[in-house]
Amino acid sequence: MNGRADFREPNAEVTRPIPHIGADYVPTEEERRVFAECNDESFWFRSVPLAATSMLITQGLISKGILSSHPKYGSIPKLIFACIMGYFAGKLSYVKTCQEKFKNLENSPLGEALRSGQARRSSPGYYSQKPKYDSNVSGHSSFVTPPEAESMEKERLPHYEPIPFSSSMNESTPSGISDHIAQGRNFS
Repeated sequence: MNGRADFREPNAEVTRPIPHIGADYVPTEEERRVFAECNDESFWFRSVPLAATSMLITQGLISKGILSSHPKYGSIPKLIFACIMGYFAGKLSYVKTCQEKFKNLENSPLGEALRSGQARRSSPGYYSQKPKYDSNVSGHSSFVTPPEAESMEKERLPHYEPIPFSSSMNESTPSGISDHIAQGRNFS
């Protein structure tokens, strides 16, 4: 023995470490090709159509009088804004498609990182928080409350009386709302 405990199982499957993809990552040639393909396809198939459609809709709304045009510049500022929003909406709408292309690459560290990230997120309990307290500490299930705990909880919590509610303001029952204006400084 070398003084270290070996807790690995003899037949345990060794998983490859997730590659670190940071700012210093240099993409492979295949990844560069997919980046260029994604950029080109997202521009021509999503950004241009969405930008053109949003500009046409904006111009139609301006000509119908629903949107007002600028007194000095006319409809140009709103059309430019619609074009920019359509462009970015097109780019964002293509992100999932591009991620799938990278996941399909076989010898890609970026594809491997995306695949392992998806597997980690889809594992049970990834988004759920761990409970602060063990629900089975005292031998009782979290669904069964002992009678002592119920009586202690009733003692700790304040008891509130229900406030009378009136659906119509002209009834004589109290509604909790006063009709008089608070007396204070005169603002005139």
